[in-house]
Amino acid sequence: MTIPTRPLALVTGASSGIGVELARELARDGHDLVLTARTVTPMERLAAELEAWGAASVVIPADLSKPGGAAGLVGAIEDRGLTVEVLVNNAGIGATGRFDRMDPVRIGEMLEVNVMALTDLARMILPGMVARGHGRVMLVASTAGFQPGPGMAVYFATKAYVLSLGEAIAEELRGTGVTVTTLCPGPTATNFSAVAGSNELAFYNSAARHVMSPDTVAHLGYQGLKSGRRVVITGLLNRIVALGGRFAPHPISLPVTKALTSRR
Repeated sequence: MTIPTRPLALVTGASSGIGVELARELARDGHDLVLTARTVTPMERLAAELEAWGAASVVIPADLSKPGGAAGLVGAIEDRGLTVEVLVNNAGIGATGRFDRMDPVRIGEMLEVNVMALTDLARMILPGMVARGHGRVMLVASTAGFQPGPGMAVYFATKAYVLSLGEAIAEELRGTGVTVTTLCPGPTATNFSAVAGSNELAFYNSAARHVMSPDTVAHLGYQGLKSGRRVVITGLLNRIVALGGRFAPHPISLPVTKALTSRR
């Protein structure tokens, strides 16, 4: 294992999509990396690539959908004598369908990854940052966090939790030298939609669909992280959608969201 010598960033969900691009942003900007996800081979390829920017990377496989996954990951990091100075809580999973018909196992996995593991990692890593007087945390939410989502009820609810948690912690830690940034992308060109089944929804054939590239999302998010912004919504259209979701009356917004998240 190459010993990291630069500021160390932990990126979860680092095997594909936004997580890969965030790792690239961090490496280019002078960080070493801890990369974690369930699938090792893509992370090993990424680690080799990041060497071009002088980044040493440690690959630690972890399944955050299992209870205790976050604690096991933190233990593995500590066993290596590593100190995390930037935490990027990017891992997330989704699923579509009417709530009463959804697979309860999938619901449990969503809650474990999107809520429990994210919360546990932040709670375990933040005290060290506060004690040192510096650190940065990114929580990856979604524009889905700004309104309820019939058809993806649990996923939308978990992202609302992430958004609320991130904004609250950011205020609590004001003046400590530690910042918390919540990144809220809209639809992004990753394999998330295929895994979640959201590419089968009416929204994905609608004129409202505006898909951003993961590298653009990561760049905007990382610039927000560096500047200490509390919430980063990527793109003008996504900001309009998020504000509409937050302030539109639910009797109006819920049927619209339901129509967009229904299967075509």
